[in-house]
Amino acid sequence: MDDIASVIWLVPALPLLGALINGFRALEQPHAKKSRKATRLIALSATLLSALVATFYVVIPWARGGTANPLEVVYYEWLPMGTGEVTGGLISNFSIQLGFQVDVLSSTMMMIVCWVGFLIHVYATGYMSHEKGYTRFFAYFNLFMFMMLILVMGNNYAVMFVGWEGVGLCSYLLIGFFYDKTFAADAGKKAFIVNRIGDFGFLLGVFLIFSWFGTVDFTGVFAQAAANPAHFEGIATAICILLFVGACGKSAQVPLYVWLPDAMAGPTPVSALIHAATMVTAGVYMVVRSNVLFRLSPEAMAVVAVVGAVTALFAATIGTAQNDIKKVLAYSTVSQLGFMFLAVGVGAYTAAIFHVMTHAFFKACLFLGAGSVIHGCNGEQDMRKMGGLRRYMPKTHWTFLVATIAIAGIPPLAGFFSKDEILANAFFKRYTELGAPWSSLPLVLWVMAIIAATFTAFYMFRAYYMTFLGTYRGAAAAGTEASEPEHKGHDVIDEDTKLAPAHLPKADPFEHGGAGHAAHPHESPNSMTGVLAALALLSIVGGLVGPPLGAFGIHHPNPFQSWLSPILWPIGGEAFEFHHAPIAVEWMLILLSIGVAVGGIMLARAFYTDPAWSRPRAFVARFPALHRVVENKYYVDEIYQATFVRGTIVLSNAMAWFDTNVIDGLVNGVRHVTVILLGEGSSLIDRYVVDGAVNGVANSAQRGSTLLRRLQTGVVQNYALVMSGGVVLLVVVYLLGRP
Repeated sequence: MDDIASVIWLVPALPLLGALINGFRALEQPHAKKSRKATRLIALSATLLSALVATFYVVIPWARGGTANPLEVVYYEWLPMGTGEVTGGLISNFSIQLGFQVDVLSSTMMMIVCWVGFLIHVYATGYMSHEKGYTRFFAYFNLFMFMMLILVMGNNYAVMFVGWEGVGLCSYLLIGFFYDKTFAADAGKKAFIVNRIGDFGFLLGVFLIFSWFGTVDFTGVFAQAAANPAHFEGIATAICILLFVGACGKSAQVPLYVWLPDAMAGPTPVSALIHAATMVTAGVYMVVRSNVLFRLSPEAMAVVAVVGAVTALFAATIGTAQNDIKKVLAYSTVSQLGFMFLAVGVGAYTAAIFHVMTHAFFKACLFLGAGSVIHGCNGEQDMRKMGGLRRYMPKTHWTFLVATIAIAGIPPLAGFFSKDEILANAFFKRYTELGAPWSSLPLVLWVMAIIAATFTAFYMFRAYYMTFLGTYRGAAAAGTEASEPEHKGHDVIDEDTKLAPAHLPKADPFEHGGAGHAAHPHESPNSMTGVLAALALLSIVGGLVGPPLGAFGIHHPNPFQSWLSPILWPIGGEAFEFHHAPIAVEWMLILLSIGVAVGGIMLARAFYTDPAWSRPRAFVARFPALHRVVENKYYVDEIYQATFVRGTIVLSNAMAWFDTNVIDGLVNGVRHVTVILLGEGSSLIDRYVVDGAVNGVANSAQRGSTLLRRLQTGVVQNYALVMSGGVVLLVVVYLLGRP
């Protein structure tokens, strides 16, 4: 284990080193095309070496150690201000360590982040080859990997929070990568601000954890909670709800999901990295990591399950009416994250991480496949301007189809196993601790999840049929003779269709509005299609680590459950138990899961294999209001704009007026009173009383001296005359005074 401790720091450090080198290079030569080869070498070497170190020098040696105990590597006391004790409910000491933790959960997340992230980096070298800011892009990309690894490897909530905020920063930088376009800059700001709302709740939860447990170290917190559940079960609800608020922001759950669809303004590799390997999985990881606390609070778990089910169904319905291929996948991610939180809410923590892993494979393949389509169509993203692309892009077509089948839930592809486990756990969950009416909640949530799964199969195969089957509806189909245009960037987003107000009417939702950008779609280079093939393979075999053994009468945890079981601490001495269902029930659920997937696929086939799209046109004609509401995403953005955004603006204007006219008025009034009464009054007193008295004495002395000065003439005759006059005056007075 000492060998692991000596190298584990390299896992996040290597991507950070790549980010720093390319970051400084981008500052020195921001537009130099000749440096792109060096940029690729630095970025790919950093991520590949990180993945190799994580795999062969950390995870495998630790797993071979034969112990399920976490390995903690502490580098130094980050905040060495005490022993972490709490006295009388007040923090008397404070101590946080900077360290990493290797266990089954962090190992799983490391493998997902490192390897899927590396594949996306390889893909991006081809996809971004014509973009400006190439070196800057890969500096951000490497930094994103570093922050996500810090998040999943930290041994306490404080280190996790550093990575948590770091991925938020990187998402802002990458979503707004095309900073010269207003809509991209606005989307980046939207993601950053919405995540700050969730992060505030997360931070309050961490503060509450410290105030009750005296530490934020995972081992210390979970050991106390598991050993004395009765003492902490009351505060656990508040802690878990606050932590879940943070998860709602980071993992795009209702009502804080609105940033994720707009994140499509960034380059497609960014979308793939955010949706598959990094940021959006952070919330699920954090809740699963905190499972001991959540298991103390059935109320909090019920909230998580309800929000997850509502999000899964809500986003799935929106996905049925989107025409931008990236927006379809964005709402698909929101919906699939809802499935993951539903799993957490019903106590299927291993199923949630299982779906995180399989989703990383097929969602990365789908997003990168969409990027390949955009690349082949020279920036076009509207599926109504595509069609027939399997003829022009066979490699992209087959890999996209595999990933679509996987997310739809068709066995034996990866998505089936993880989705089926979530649905089965939702079916068997009972909130007996909550009593009526909560006891019927799991059934309601299970029905919602089944409907959401049906919609998933429908909208994903709708996207497949609109994009790859039929005939091409671009410039060539319109009879336009056009040579291959010069490529000016893959993610050429039309501001009028991407982030325009959703209420703007469209004459015909199935009319693509004219010729597309490209006369002849083309296949992507091997650097892109090779990555798609690798991800498609993982989408096929990735689910085999978690087969439904109960359907074959084997009532033991499957391999993936056994692998993750050490994170499920015994609470109060009672070990965590995986549910065991009768074989007949298991098969019923499996067949139902397959049935709803096939039903969604067949419905999409019936609607969208007709070149005229007569059935969807008829549906829209019959239910125009419903289609308009769904197409415009239930006007949630408009509602937020009219309430929270406009309300914030009105409130800020009101506060500005109050500050100017009341606060400043009061201050200025006091100033005026001070100036008039004290300033002017004291000036008058000083001028007329103090100065008057002083000047009066001076004037009297001056007048007296002037009068006396007239007597001192210096002439002897005058003095003799005065003396004579004085003598005469004395004689007169004397004579008059005699009787």
